[in-house]
Amino acid sequence: MDILIIGILSYLMGSIPFGFLLTKLFLKKDIREIGSGNIGATNVLRTGNKTIGYATLILDIVKAITPIIYVKFYFPEFLYITSLCIF
Repeated sequence: MDILIIGILSYLMGSIPFGFLLTKLFLKKDIREIGSGNIGATNVLRTGNKTIGYATLILDIVKAITPIIYVKFYFPEFLYITSLCIF
């Protein structure tokens, strides 16, 4: 049962679209209509706001590292499952 919960929570943590959320919140624009249409940090940087672009990059890194560090300390046997489910 632990493996299912860890897999689902890792997937949900990795699927937070920070690029979309930050541009919608601060710029009141839809990032999918700017540049390449991708919601990643590079396309957010193309909006011209470096602060939001760097914040997106940092939050994308943190959302990937947080579940891995948690699982590494508490459930080390499920580390590979977490790594696969995040991305």
